[in-house]
Amino acid sequence: MTTRLADIAGHAGVSEATVSRVLNGRPGVSAATRQAVLAALDVLGYERPARLRQQRAGLIGLIIPELTNPIFPAFAEVIESALARHGYMAVLCSQTPGGVAEDDYLEMLLERGVAGIIFVNGLHANANSDRARYARLTEQGLPIVLVNGHRPDIDAPFISNDDVASLEAAVAHLGSLGHRRIGLAIGQDVYVPTRRKTEGFLRGLKTLLGEAPEELVVNTMYTVEGGQAAAQKLLDRGCTAICCGNDIMALGAIRAARQRGLRVPEDVSVVGFDDSPLTAYLDPPLTTIRQSVREMALAAVSTVLEEIGGGRPPRTELLYRPELVVRRSTAPVAVPAVP
Repeated sequence: MTTRLADIAGHAGVSEATVSRVLNGRPGVSAATRQAVLAALDVLGYERPARLRQQRAGLIGLIIPELTNPIFPAFAEVIESALARHGYMAVLCSQTPGGVAEDDYLEMLLERGVAGIIFVNGLHANANSDRARYARLTEQGLPIVLVNGHRPDIDAPFISNDDVASLEAAVAHLGSLGHRRIGLAIGQDVYVPTRRKTEGFLRGLKTLLGEAPEELVVNTMYTVEGGQAAAQKLLDRGCTAICCGNDIMALGAIRAARQRGLRVPEDVSVVGFDDSPLTAYLDPPLTTIRQSVREMALAAVSTVLEEIGGGRPPRTELLYRPELVVRRSTAPVAVPAVP
């Protein structure tokens, strides 16, 4: 066994003690070092211990809600690239209406012996969803990391955008332009990000106006059509500016304004959320809240690899501060013409 450890240690460029820790699943080894030891095992023709065989392929599951919203492919691209640099391959599982459910994906990923799973806005983001599915994974010792939609009842690391601060910044920006009748077109209230964005919006209004009228919040679907329907209601209620739950909804809000013969931003200002690719090239280029996609994705990869390597990342929420990106879809409030 001594010779074997020496061979593996020499090939991996680490100490024999480190090789022993990896083979016995002990903590204190980085993900990169652990992967180097496992690669040395394979190259030298040694059989992996039974507990490590299922991870030979270096597979990590990546579950995202959909591919139609550009923000989710953006997350997937960074995560896949980062995992590949560490010798892992992402198994991408996207959910579409009427398609494969998250629980079915989980069964498939477990059958393939994935080393861990990263969830981006998965079912965990639904405040009413059953936490048991995630408890089962952690009880099995499978490393998981959840992005956005923090749930304190789930014992796992969370990486999140600060949604509350995001909408506070959007409202403050519109207030600085003289807008006082500001609406929010947002998705269904069952989602944690929806609730947090709504909280930030109402808090921003309270700071700006001293009150936060709830009729200025319209819940709908996170789609172009949802944004359009919500914007119609908000325009009926006299809003001169509209904050949206994502950039897709902002497209719908702009469409609703134009259907009424209103100009964006001369008559109505619109703020998106995410800073999806191509938002800078819209007509007009969209003012939006930029999630720190690259930083959040890299943190998710680093966290899951740390746990795969035997560490135990904190079971807390790591919050990333957003950035307000001002473009041409927002402008000072229009002054009514004097008769």
